[in-house]
Amino acid sequence: LFANGSQGTFGMDGKPLASEKPEMAKMFVDVGATSAADAPVGVGDVGVFRSEFADLGKRILAPSLDNRIGCAILIETLRELTSTPNDIYAVFTVQEEVGLRGAATAAYGVEPDVALALDVTLTGDMPEAHTMEVSLGKGPAVKVLDKRMIAHPGVRRWLVNTAQAFDIPYQLEVLEFGSTDAAAIQISRSGVPTGALSIPSRYIHTPVQMVDYDDVQNSVRLLVNALSGPVDVG
Repeated sequence: LFANGSQGTFGMDGKPLASEKPEMAKMFVDVGATSAADAPVGVGDVGVFRSEFADLGKRILAPSLDNRIGCAILIETLRELTSTPNDIYAVFTVQEEVGLRGAATAAYGVEPDVALALDVTLTGDMPEAHTMEVSLGKGPAVKVLDKRMIAHPGVRRWLVNTAQAFDIPYQLEVLEFGSTDAAAIQISRSGVPTGALSIPSRYIHTPVQMVDYDDVQNSVRLLVNALSGPVDVG
């Protein structure tokens, strides 16, 4: 589905073997055009998989939850945060998947004293899944480390202590591959104490992803309670 409403389906040059991984250079989107001049889209036009939101009861199935769900949690946190002694900057970044670029420029401009990234993380609660101690429905995951960063121990303790004080379920995330905006923020200017709160998600980087309602709500609870008082990461 393209921005101008045009739709299409994937095609492939040649006759690929079923056992072979498709080559990107041989793939195209067939939009039903009868000629090049008739094509409703051109080089550089952005298209996405056409997927719909589905309410599965306790779970949500929707496209682009990486990282729309982080945006939703941040917005709801700002709505529920009635008072705070902290100056809070909420940043909705772009181009995380291609180099953490939005986070790098935002962190340089804001110069935060402490930073927290919101993103999704993999789960290990399905057959043949990656080895992960994170599951849907057991609470947001406080990052310990991933491939590109080690979370600041003070930020990690701040989140864990808040969760324990307010009886909010949480998990600890150790991710062997991949990273988040936190990796870019952490090394901005002379360095920023940075951590991350990750929402467990199934089917990351596919046309539809799944998250748990309770994990989303508990993420908001954790953030609101953590930000309602002074931030201590010492």
